[in-house]
Amino acid sequence: MSVRHFLTLLDLSSDELRQLISRAIELKQWQKQGRIYEPLKNKVMAMVFEKSSTRTRVSFETGMVQLGGHAMFLSPRDTQFGRGEPIEDSARVLSRMTDAVMIRTFEQEKLERFANYSISPVINALTDRFHPCQLLADMQTWQEHRGDIRGANVTFIGDGNNMCHSYINAARQFDFKLHVASPSGYKPDADIVSSAGERVTLFEDPLEAAAGSHLIVTDVWASMGQEDEQNEREEVFAGFQVNAELMAVADKDAIFMHCLPAHRGEEVTADVIDGPQSVVWDEAENRLHAQKALLEFLLA
Repeated sequence: MSVRHFLTLLDLSSDELRQLISRAIELKQWQKQGRIYEPLKNKVMAMVFEKSSTRTRVSFETGMVQLGGHAMFLSPRDTQFGRGEPIEDSARVLSRMTDAVMIRTFEQEKLERFANYSISPVINALTDRFHPCQLLADMQTWQEHRGDIRGANVTFIGDGNNMCHSYINAARQFDFKLHVASPSGYKPDADIVSSAGERVTLFEDPLEAAAGSHLIVTDVWASMGQEDEQNEREEVFAGFQVNAELMAVADKDAIFMHCLPAHRGEEVTADVIDGPQSVVWDEAENRLHAQKALLEFLLA
């Protein structure tokens, strides 16, 4: 049986993704009950970080420990990965010594090259193009609060970045309608949009995009590596803030999500992210449970 990787949401079928979300909810219940479940005893995952993180490192490391395994943190300073060794060679060596490799890096192409030479499952823990693990957590959070997302109206407000691209893939895999509101010049990749067909509609007016939506999602205006664009992006995205006015045009039972970290007063106001429609803390916690389900799927 060939090794399975998780580089985008499209690497699993729609049925597999739905089963994984249900399993994540079950594993979360077991954890709350204090049930010991260690199917990955003596398994080791290498965690390669070229981009720093809080939630990704803590959730994967905690998840491996709770499943009975071990997670090994590797930064470019600690390995040959950041010192010019060919990616193909790093993949051959790391995958022979560990049972899985989680990578958080810049280029999707680098991740894909690594996976092509890895004999162990490779997990995308974020690239500049996709962030599929976050979408697992988001879909779990929606299911816990609202049930099946099939047929729902979702609006993503902000930069057409890795989160936006993953939401487009999620619209395909989980069968919901997605509105994307981005300024001109910051829209998602046209090929990714076209692949989703009629499920995705692009807007430049965030209020129009949010009208009647059941889920409102946003992300920071300047992602990691774009810090030098912060001032310029603040001007461009000034009209794309998620605030009380925008939430008021959404469905009355709409909920709000943000992958974090959040900048209150920029992409979202404090009264929204800290208000009753926000589920961001459940969403953040669910990184742990959704990734445990993913690790079990790939390794057990």
